[in-house]
Amino acid sequence: MALQSTFSSLGVTKFRLRQLETVTLIREERENGQQQLAYHARPFVLCGIPLRRPPRAQLIHSRRNGQFFLDIAGHPEFGLPFGQDRLIPIWVATLAVQQKSRIVRFESAAQMLDFFRLSKDGRHYRRIVQGFHRIFAATIFFATEDQPNRSRLIDRARFHFFDRMRLWFNHHEPEESASDNSNENLITLSEAFYREIDQHRIPVERQVIAALAHAPGMLDFYVWVVWKSWTLNGRTAQVPLFGDCGLTSQLGSTEYSARRRFRQIITEWTAKVKALWPERPAEISPDGERLLVGSSKFCPAIRTVKERWFRIHPTFNSMPAKPTVESARSVGPRQE
Repeated sequence: MALQSTFSSLGVTKFRLRQLETVTLIREERENGQQQLAYHARPFVLCGIPLRRPPRAQLIHSRRNGQFFLDIAGHPEFGLPFGQDRLIPIWVATLAVQQKSRIVRFESAAQMLDFFRLSKDGRHYRRIVQGFHRIFAATIFFATEDQPNRSRLIDRARFHFFDRMRLWFNHHEPEESASDNSNENLITLSEAFYREIDQHRIPVERQVIAALAHAPGMLDFYVWVVWKSWTLNGRTAQVPLFGDCGLTSQLGSTEYSARRRFRQIITEWTAKVKALWPERPAEISPDGERLLVGSSKFCPAIRTVKERWFRIHPTFNSMPAKPTVESARSVGPRQE
């Protein structure tokens, strides 16, 4: 109460105070090697889904990242996945890894909302229901140029993303396949999608995912920087911002066609990444044409207990700055 009173006297709102507490928690968990992990699916880290709702007539979304490409065909009734729908693959991938099965189970919608620190109200509930419909009905292709026939990640003859889904809002399951608990939520991943998650799982910080749940573009960028920097072995990658192989072709929006605006957004996002991850090895090049990403082998965002600060590379030999009110302001949009 004393701390809250002090910040209030300085003009810091309760919302900014919660953001500051979130930044502090994220940094402390990373420093102590006690992070709560979630898992993401590689296709959606390499190539983002739309950030905002596409026009109703648009049912195809394509993105590429070097030799990788992602194509999504939306269902005419439900449309393309977008926005917070990207939380659903994270939720399902996390359950699949934790339960070590392509048949995943969870108790209720509230469990998912709690996982992402979302309010358990009607608005978020409806978003989840609609998101599952869009993801469930979509046909997804993920391949490389080495596979010219674009081998499918999801089997079109089945249900594309999942083989079967029996959830709280639509329990229409054949009796012979129902579990003993008829109220249990059950999702059966296709073999191809489960194999992709099992072989190429990408760990992410649960607290960061929750903090950025309302900022899908920032969330995609953060996870991408974490993944990209970890794949580098002591070298710096120069990723062009523009062009066929640039970030504009990878992120989930077509609204970044204006070079100046996109450069401004990436600059803002790198600053916000720094608030959550002070050692973040990514910055805009002096000419503003490339994102320079260094290796995070010695200062990874995901750490085990053994990866403490005393093992940090000399390039990053200073202790992280304590989070400030300014750090909290950098995290993202207001969460309701």
